[in-house]
Amino acid sequence: MIGLVQRVTRAQVSVDEQVIGAIEQGMLVLIGVEREDSPQQADRLLERLLNYRIFADAQDKMNLNLQTIAGGLLLVPQFTLAADTRKGLRPSFTPAAPPALGEELFSYLCKQARQRYAKVATGQFGANMQVSLVNDGPVTFWLHS
Repeated sequence: MIGLVQRVTRAQVSVDEQVIGAIEQGMLVLIGVEREDSPQQADRLLERLLNYRIFADAQDKMNLNLQTIAGGLLLVPQFTLAADTRKGLRPSFTPAAPPALGEELFSYLCKQARQRYAKVATGQFGANMQVSLVNDGPVTFWLHS
């Protein structure tokens, strides 16, 4: 499972011009699900997201995690993250999970996140979404579990 983490001052996701998820300071995480993924990878990714230290402390060092700053977590499914781009001029989506598995694992991740953390918002699996954000830094990390 892939998480493209962006530290943000605010972010939102809309479907059909309606905001379905929004956060202030925190993390926007684009989620890619691969064929071999399971709930164990989702659990590991969530553990890392909640504890990954990417927020500045008083000395301006990345020492604080999402929970410490009480930031928001916006999870957005993004099928294209699992693309194989190593050759050619068109991405291959062979590594990506089939839609049913992708939706199942994205839903599982969201459910687990809401059980463990209060400030969770999500995108909608399979929808045409518009995502807007203000990347803080910019700070972006690619996590793979």
